[in-house]
Amino acid sequence: MKIRKNQFIKGYLATILILALVRVCFGFSIKQEDNADKDSGEIVADSTLTAEPAEESLPVQVSSARLDISKMPHRINSVASYRLCFPDTNAVQLEAAKQWGIKRVKNRADAEERKRELVYIGASPYFHVDRLSNSIPYLVPRAAILLHDIGKAFYDSLYVKGVPLNQIIVTSVLRTQEDVERLRRRNSNATENSCHLYGTTFDICYNRYQPISRPVSNDTLKWVLSEVLRDMRQQERCYIKYEVKQGCFHMTVR
Repeated sequence: MKIRKNQFIKGYLATILILALVRVCFGFSIKQEDNADKDSGEIVADSTLTAEPAEESLPVQVSSARLDISKMPHRINSVASYRLCFPDTNAVQLEAAKQWGIKRVKNRADAEERKRELVYIGASPYFHVDRLSNSIPYLVPRAAILLHDIGKAFYDSLYVKGVPLNQIIVTSVLRTQEDVERLRRRNSNATENSCHLYGTTFDICYNRYQPISRPVSNDTLKWVLSEVLRDMRQQERCYIKYEVKQGCFHMTVR
């Protein structure tokens, strides 16, 4: 079959057009795939960005753990020896009593007239005053402040150590001359020149406490109390004698 020139030219042009269309369509599909790849790359990048805060949150968790550790109760250490830590004799305390105290109180009637020199300590949120038979609940202001600070420091120490709150118990305070005379009739070892005569001295028992939340082993409370008293003595605020037979810490303000 003989093809004419015009027919050949038309066929040739038609073939070129078809090839051009195919190339355009193929190139468009390739471009779409490239765009899709770029879009997917952006999504991956976004997911990476959103994952970074999760990694940055780790130090926050660590710091919160450190805060929890800091809130753990402090350790109870007590003192190495009660006798060595609280050795202040009556002679040492008597000098401080005479320096900071009042003149000897003769009897309870005399004490009533000397209230301008004394502070009533019978009621306090920081300590409990025992039922007194040989003394009356009065101290010179300097000693009253010391007792208040000891009771408050004891509370604070119990709190940071995770121990239920208990009050210290004061067993002896200001003694009149009549009180001392009665004591000497029953106890020949009772000193006539007692520091308690000057309103500067008080006793805190170490084998009994007044529960606020719930009772605690006396040994635990004694350990905590000994730490508080050691600190007060090291700050030169008082002299302290560890009394074995009387079961108390005998102390005088300085």
